[in-house]
Amino acid sequence: MSKHFSLYLMGLTIALLLWAASIPTVRGAQQFEVAEIFFELNDTDGDIGIQALIDGEPWTDLEIDGPGDSTLLNIVSRGRLARQAMTELFFESAEPDFEEERPSDFFRRFPEGRYHIDARAQEGGRIQSSAVLSHVLAARPSNIRLNNVAAARSCDDPPPMVAPPVMIDWDPVTQSHSSLGKTGPVTISRYQLFVEREGVNFSLDLPPSVTQFEVPRGVTDLGKDFKFEIIARTATGNNTAVESCFLVP
Repeated sequence: MSKHFSLYLMGLTIALLLWAASIPTVRGAQQFEVAEIFFELNDTDGDIGIQALIDGEPWTDLEIDGPGDSTLLNIVSRGRLARQAMTELFFESAEPDFEEERPSDFFRRFPEGRYHIDARAQEGGRIQSSAVLSHVLAARPSNIRLNNVAAARSCDDPPPMVAPPVMIDWDPVTQSHSSLGKTGPVTISRYQLFVEREGVNFSLDLPPSVTQFEVPRGVTDLGKDFKFEIIARTATGNNTAVESCFLVP
């Protein structure tokens, strides 16, 4: 190969590389930082709803498609909001009690499976993720005690009187719900505890190995009657909640 021809090939290669570098890169789909779709059952009140939490980079429109490409949600921003864009979305459906809507009809309306989330990114390209919705619900937290006194089944029953400090404890949840959803293995990812009265709201997350908590005196000193809620969250994201009340002297 002649020296002149080698120089020609080198020049051609450099030109091709420069040309390739000048071509705009097509932005691939990003992923949402958080993409969750799940059920929340209030086992005390007898109602259930579907919820979703989505968070990530700014987007201007978003669609959620369920199994069989059935559209669950479609959001398109307009005007100033489209220019500003959105980053986080949380929704919670209505939760009619089981006398108004049978659980079997509810689960048929929201089949389990993979739900796809697709959004148009503000800076161009797509933001896409998926979340799996399961019909397996955790059993209700049971054997709830307050200072070793059995808790009332609900706030409609006479609440126990307990002296601070108030220790709330319950049995670990290890099984799926006995009458709702599907039977299947359950792994608890966390418990949530809420204690409240008018003007007072206390909450915390607990690891799955912890099934008791002593309510701070600073909370119980703020009133006489309290409502509390315990939520068992499965590894698939579904929540099962129970509620009750207690009194302090």
